[in-house]
Amino acid sequence: MTRIDFLEEFQKMIDEYNGGAINVQFFFDKLLAFARRLDGEEKRGIAEQLTEEELVIFDLLTKPDMKLMKQEEAEVKKVAKSLLEKLTKEKLVLDWRKQQTTRAMVFTTIKEILDRLPRAYSKDIYEAKCDLVYQHFYESYMGQGRSVYA
Repeated sequence: MTRIDFLEEFQKMIDEYNGGAINVQFFFDKLLAFARRLDGEEKRGIAEQLTEEELVIFDLLTKPDMKLMKQEEAEVKKVAKSLLEKLTKEKLVLDWRKQQTTRAMVFTTIKEILDRLPRAYSKDIYEAKCDLVYQHFYESYMGQGRSVYA
């Protein structure tokens, strides 16, 4: 389960409650169970030695069905860290989403850095991951240090 899945599940719980589909006690019980699972997700980030932002990228690159050996996982972690650092420090400028040239630079950078992924990533998987990661950055990062994580 990725962090995006957690967000979608949380939003569904809120919608059910607001729609009157569940009562307060049932909602509270579901919320407690959700919080316990979320705590486990936070511990996973610590175990993987990745920040929250890096873990999201790692999950985008490895889920749902990438079967990787430990060495390959380590390579993917390096790629995730490198990509996040390069984009946030150099490419995600103010209003980067509004200009075609800056969007293209971000996408090109993603492709260049994801090209370092292990050989387990076929051309088709690589292309799909590039699109998926670009979409994540487009939706989550406004530029100049502003993001859903800030």
